Amino acid sequence: MAFVDEATAALYREAWEAWSKQIEHVHRVFLGDERPRPDQLKGLLNREARAKDNYDAARLRLLGLEEATPSLADPDANPFR
Repeated sequence: MAFVDEATAALYREAWEAWSKQIEHVHRVFLGDERPRPDQLKGLLNREARAKDNYDAARLRLLGLEEATPSLADPDANPFR
């Protein structure tokens, strides 16, 4: 028996796969031989950050914590900005 409904699980899996794809690309750049131009590097890091934010939100939803945790993307709710 699953802890969450199939839609929540599917969103989590999709977010995980998207972030994994981006972080693998980051690893190829920083740990491998791939050398992008500076503008490509900026885009890569932005895509990875957005994918991580989506994954974090999906993970919280999966755990049932989305209501209790303010979004880091919300400047009014983020104490670190």
